[in-house]
Amino acid sequence: MTTSKCRQSDVLQVHQAEVRELPLPAPAGHGCVLSGVVMLGCLAFNITKLSSLDPSPAISSSNGHHNASPFLELPSELIDAIFSWLDPIALATVSLACRALRHHANSDTQWKRHVLSNLPGNPIKSPYPCKSWRELYISHDPHWFLPKHKLWFCDRELTGKMIIVRYDERRGCIEGYQLLATRNRDGSEPWLADEAVHIHYFEPTVKLHLDKPILQLNADSLDNIIRSRSSLAASLLPFHHFFSEHPMRMNTGTDPRFSNFLLAKPLSETALAGRMANEFPHGYVWPPPVIPARHRVTGQPVGVHPLATSVNYTRSTSVMWKPRNRSEASDQTFRIRQWMEMGPPTLNMHFAEEVVTYSTLDPVLYTPTAEKPWRGIWVGDYSGHGCEFLLINQLEVDGERDEEPLTQLKGETEAEFQERFLRERVYRGRLEAIKLTGDANVPRGEYTFVADDLGEDGFIGVAQEPPFQGARVVKSKGHIASTGFINDKYIESQLLLLSYNRLAQYWVGFGHISYFERVDIDQFLVPK
Repeated sequence: MTTSKCRQSDVLQVHQAEVRELPLPAPAGHGCVLSGVVMLGCLAFNITKLSSLDPSPAISSSNGHHNASPFLELPSELIDAIFSWLDPIALATVSLACRALRHHANSDTQWKRHVLSNLPGNPIKSPYPCKSWRELYISHDPHWFLPKHKLWFCDRELTGKMIIVRYDERRGCIEGYQLLATRNRDGSEPWLADEAVHIHYFEPTVKLHLDKPILQLNADSLDNIIRSRSSLAASLLPFHHFFSEHPMRMNTGTDPRFSNFLLAKPLSETALAGRMANEFPHGYVWPPPVIPARHRVTGQPVGVHPLATSVNYTRSTSVMWKPRNRSEASDQTFRIRQWMEMGPPTLNMHFAEEVVTYSTLDPVLYTPTAEKPWRGIWVGDYSGHGCEFLLINQLEVDGERDEEPLTQLKGETEAEFQERFLRERVYRGRLEAIKLTGDANVPRGEYTFVADDLGEDGFIGVAQEPPFQGARVVKSKGHIASTGFINDKYIESQLLLLSYNRLAQYWVGFGHISYFERVDIDQFLVPK
């Protein structure tokens, strides 16, 4: 009996340590309801006296009677409903209370909800290759934020790279592929309004580079295999220890490089204030200041940072960006370390090592609304540089959040209301086009063009000549630079608002007009 209790105590200590490693994100808007649920959970946790590890749902009192927990007397359906408000750490905590609560906390219904909440646009049907939804959640913890945020862009060289991260139900892996765009038609034609100005053809095809994964995290990792061989661990230890670096086993064909996935540690406000600069390369902080972000981290971009390929420098500065526990790890940034090895594995001779830093975007920034219809991820034509991806960000105007919804007036026709809505709510404020991927002249993370005001202060007129007739034309400024982002400046340009899914930029000094089109990134979230 003593041996059994010691064994249980050891398991509990490990379990409690793992629970402390889990993050505690509070669901937005749940407020006091969630507080009540946590209180109920704590009540159940305390009543069952974990130190005794009593496997029964009742407590023995000094007089020999059993005093059942009031929480456990609730109907089973109500307990499940309460647990549906809990996040993974709360579920793991409550599962320690007793067998009855562990049964509810480990229910596949609860864990399926947590898995699917991290897979927007990809409602998978099965936990394959795992036996349960709980096991599937465990197998990819703490990496579920990758498919949840889906869109990631990096600081590598001046060009950068954008990837889509998704979950493949067929293989049970989290995978990330580079997003590419190609032009189906080259060339240009003169503008009828001014034959000295050329309009560049732009019919892009956007796709994933499926032949070469950038990121791949498999469900059948070594710790899962070990866990599956231990019935005790499989039943009692819901989460593995925290590791900030995770090897990736990828079938990349001819690519001889090794790849590791690294969680990142965001800079504190104090460190950020002393490090980030307004001018490129912005103190090697990623993402740079023009991209709105909740977390920013230190970067070592190859082709930009003078010591980016130095293994000694990377290791010596790792304490600055390597999280030691879950509370220090960012869910908005991560890194990928790649290197090659020379000689037999026992020598462990690394060379050509590089660390690439990725960041994501708040979906609010690229989700269009009735008042901000141009927000989104776009692809643009950059002539000899090819296609590049942009974030078009529409900033809120002062007092916008306090405005009452615009409603149709009595006697006002639908056409009149729509015209007034455009005038008062749409054609106003600043529009920024920010490069998520760049080129040797203007790199990733910089403005490519800006329209300071879509309203009357920036209004030029309405285009009368084909192919732009009927389009609203506003003042803008285009960002240009010499190779290496030297001597950058803004030049006069005009932005043609063709539709909510297509724009044209007239680079006045260059005498050409280039197109931009919206990209639907959700089409890539479900593997085919």
